[in-house]
Amino acid sequence: MDAIVTGGAGFIGSHVADALIARGDRVVVIDNLAGGRRDRLPTEAEFHQIDIRDHEAMRRVFDEVQPEAVFHLAAQADVRVSVNDPLLDGDVNVLGTVEVLECARRSGARVIFSSTGGALYGEAETIPSPESTPVAPMAPYGTSKYCGEQYIGLYNRLHGTQHVILRYGNVYGPRQDPHGEAGVVAIFFGRLAEGETPLVFGSGLQTRDYVYVGDVVAANVAALAYDGRGEAFNIGTQTETNVVDLLAAAQQVAGTSVEPEHRPARMGELDRSCLDCGLAATELGWRPAVELEEGLRETFAALHG
Repeated sequence: MDAIVTGGAGFIGSHVADALIARGDRVVVIDNLAGGRRDRLPTEAEFHQIDIRDHEAMRRVFDEVQPEAVFHLAAQADVRVSVNDPLLDGDVNVLGTVEVLECARRSGARVIFSSTGGALYGEAETIPSPESTPVAPMAPYGTSKYCGEQYIGLYNRLHGTQHVILRYGNVYGPRQDPHGEAGVVAIFFGRLAEGETPLVFGSGLQTRDYVYVGDVVAANVAALAYDGRGEAFNIGTQTETNVVDLLAAAQQVAGTSVEPEHRPARMGELDRSCLDCGLAATELGWRPAVELEEGLRETFAALHG
């Protein structure tokens, strides 16, 4: 199979590219390296340093590759950036996604779209939250991702495509940069490894659904084979973990015992977020396989590898 991975030099995208190459697929990575890194790229992948909003360059690559599948992970994924610069966020995540969809339509490719769960549902009344949860983002990032989902649905209705949406929990694992847009696991391990004091914002009792990157990759591969009529699937663990407990687990793995510094809660931060993944189990045959403790060990080992 010929596949294009947008954002394939990023944290999750590079793992998806690795998995596809391990299957024997031809992989072409498109990444502008705004957040991605060349050293994450699989050596077997063909690489094009392109911004997904570059209309002409995108068309040239798609016309040459004629992919059967597109794993669309390129995004402006920093919630704080989206609040400070919603125009950039919308430009990349909405218009960039439309460009990907148009290119995929020309080549007849199926798109597997990486979206978000917690940032979409906001302060949900039902925890764990199913896909039917009302959408109520607390930041432009969640709104722009939902706009991308709406275009996916439109293309499926208008053009008869079978694109699939995956709504992730808080993804963590090896290759996640402890700086920039990183998740709290990478940030904790980064600070602990450098002998710095970990920071806890607010009470530390806010919960998230932490899903290991290897499980997210497996969900992408499972979505490729999906032949049903559903479009959006939650990809998480259905388990709430608060920040205090996460830090304790990270410190146990790292062999440290550092008292965190507490700071005021950040604007727009959710109190609880956890995804109901029953639909993915039923329709995709996917279930998370990596427990948090195991995932934390793998992440820390990679950081010190």
